[in-house]
Amino acid sequence: MAGPSMCSLEEGIHRQSWFCVLNLGTLPSCSYRVLSPRSLMPGRLELEARRAGGPSVLAGVRKDVLVVTPWLAPIVWEGTFNTDILNEQFRLRNTTIGLTVFAIKKYVAFVKLFLETAEKHFMVGHRVHYYVFTDQAAAVPHVALGAGRQLSVLEVRAYERWQDVSMRRMEMISDFCERRFLREVDYLVCADVDMKFSDHVGVEILSPLFGTLHPGFYGSSREAFTYERRPQSQAYIPKDEGDFYYLGGFFGGSVQEVQRLTRACHQAMMIDQANGIEAVWHDESHLNKYLLRHKPTKVLSPEYLWDQQLLGWPPILKKLSLSAAARGSGRAAGIPVSFLPLVLAELVKSASFLRPVESNRSLGPAPTSNHTPLPSPPPPPPQRHDYIHRHTHT
Repeated sequence: MAGPSMCSLEEGIHRQSWFCVLNLGTLPSCSYRVLSPRSLMPGRLELEARRAGGPSVLAGVRKDVLVVTPWLAPIVWEGTFNTDILNEQFRLRNTTIGLTVFAIKKYVAFVKLFLETAEKHFMVGHRVHYYVFTDQAAAVPHVALGAGRQLSVLEVRAYERWQDVSMRRMEMISDFCERRFLREVDYLVCADVDMKFSDHVGVEILSPLFGTLHPGFYGSSREAFTYERRPQSQAYIPKDEGDFYYLGGFFGGSVQEVQRLTRACHQAMMIDQANGIEAVWHDESHLNKYLLRHKPTKVLSPEYLWDQQLLGWPPILKKLSLSAAARGSGRAAGIPVSFLPLVLAELVKSASFLRPVESNRSLGPAPTSNHTPLPSPPPPPPQRHDYIHRHTHT
């Protein structure tokens, strides 16, 4: 019996790289351990795909932004995936996607717009189960849903402070993963309710574990990230560590991975509470710590959540999938929770007496890309953030 045919190292690299091209371009996760480092060079993936005899799936890959993390997870931008191929793959699997939002107290006013725009743009053509956590079940409006899409209203208690609602979200999601989500859906997406969908958000985001780059800190140096810097907190990240700053308002993955994430964050917050400390940005601080220690298998670009009113429209944006709901009217108007770190940082930046003392200490390189970085706001002073929160969310 003849043994397996032998191939050169170069041929093996090409075959492995083509396998990973398919994963990066058309599958929900990437087996990146076999990817040749040379294939990360500009144009290399396309060249190796052609040598392997495959189609030119990467003809439109972005060259103006970072599209792969240092640990070789794809960063999803418009133009880096094939929607038709992905849709077919997930339809064959009969995938069901869960989408959770928390509509506590005044935030129930955002549910209607959130659901109506999700019906137009979120996972169109796939089975979707919306989960609305609220303390006002009767106030959740009726929204017409498409075929294969359903809504469950989950009653939970309200908390006096919005910070407590934000932090307890991790506990509630973890609990319901065990009680319902593991049986009802394949993937879980966790979003803030004070947002609206403006463009396509589809199965290209799905992966065992994904996070979203915070638009206010994309391209910023590590020292500008508003991580928790106090060693007493479980969310503590030293100044010489950090990959990206992730948004607390849009993350997810498989139900199993989301359960691990939310359970770990909740446990860390309970330890902090017992020690009399609260992370500077609450659950978002703990999310960033978790994703630093447990690297996401996919990272979403700022195209997936952006605020044009606060940040303008830089040329790197090819679409805008999620944005802040309209402000200035209604009792729930105000600054979206997800953008508070940025807003406060800009307030601090404009106040010269609050600027931190400059340091000559090198913090080491942070992930970079070829685009022009957005302005890098300094981290906010912890002693002032509660003031801003109280006056924008009460």
